[in-house]
Amino acid sequence: MKTAVGTAKTHSMALVFSDFKEITKARLALSVVFSSIAGYFLGATQIEWSAVLLLAFGGYCMVGASNAFNQVIEKDLDALMSRTKNRPIPSGRMTPSTALTIAVIMTLLGIVTLYILNPKTAMFGAISIFLYTSIYTPLKTKTPLAVFIGAFPGAIPFMLGWVAATNDFGIEPGTLFMIQFFWQFPHFWALAWMLDEDYKKAGFKMLPTGEKDRGTAVQIIMYTVWMIIISVIPVFGITGKLSLSIPGGILVFLMGMVMLVFAFKLFEKRDNASARKLMLASVTYISLMQVVYVADKFI
Repeated sequence: MKTAVGTAKTHSMALVFSDFKEITKARLALSVVFSSIAGYFLGATQIEWSAVLLLAFGGYCMVGASNAFNQVIEKDLDALMSRTKNRPIPSGRMTPSTALTIAVIMTLLGIVTLYILNPKTAMFGAISIFLYTSIYTPLKTKTPLAVFIGAFPGAIPFMLGWVAATNDFGIEPGTLFMIQFFWQFPHFWALAWMLDEDYKKAGFKMLPTGEKDRGTAVQIIMYTVWMIIISVIPVFGITGKLSLSIPGGILVFLMGMVMLVFAFKLFEKRDNASARKLMLASVTYISLMQVVYVADKFI
């Protein structure tokens, strides 16, 4: 009997932990934390591991809070879509009030933790939550411009790490912001292309033209080109303390060109398989690009 009770409790805790990961979108949150830490390494003159831990914890709380708020606001719409109907709230495993409590607690923990690093870091973290939940989320059913608004909070993590390390905002974190800002358009539109039918069930307007057509594919190519240009600008020594060697710049450029090839493939075929390949290429690009930047600084 005791074994059965213990097993039941373990299973229950596993479900709670699983729902927590889902309400905070743990995989996405961890990728954001990775970006923030990369930005910290780029800005820091001396690595303080206590600061890295604070940034990681605070960053996860801020992203997790944004995602929890989003799922509370969109609970009825999530129930309409195949990919989201089994989320904790629409499935009934978690009440909206519980999710809201999690979001509020994580917001407070995140802001306080980032404030310990410095006030500017906490300010940008708070701005990202506000933009994501109060502007981007409501606009998703109104206009494709929601993606443009959503790109602002989405671009903050990379620069947030620099600000956490330096307590300063200038051309360096601005450049990091622009890299991730332009990257988001081909990444998200590739994802939206794949999920277009599902998004339309909830009335979300995610693609720039509203359709999986040449116009959308052309814009994906254009933003990918801008992403590549911004990513290699530090090679030319015009971005302050943020620099990139010629070999590092060549490597980043080639990775960007691979992503551009997938963007052209989507333009050519305009199918979900091509969109998926571009989406995966974009995820690979942003992670490897940040690794190259950090490695280039320390090697």
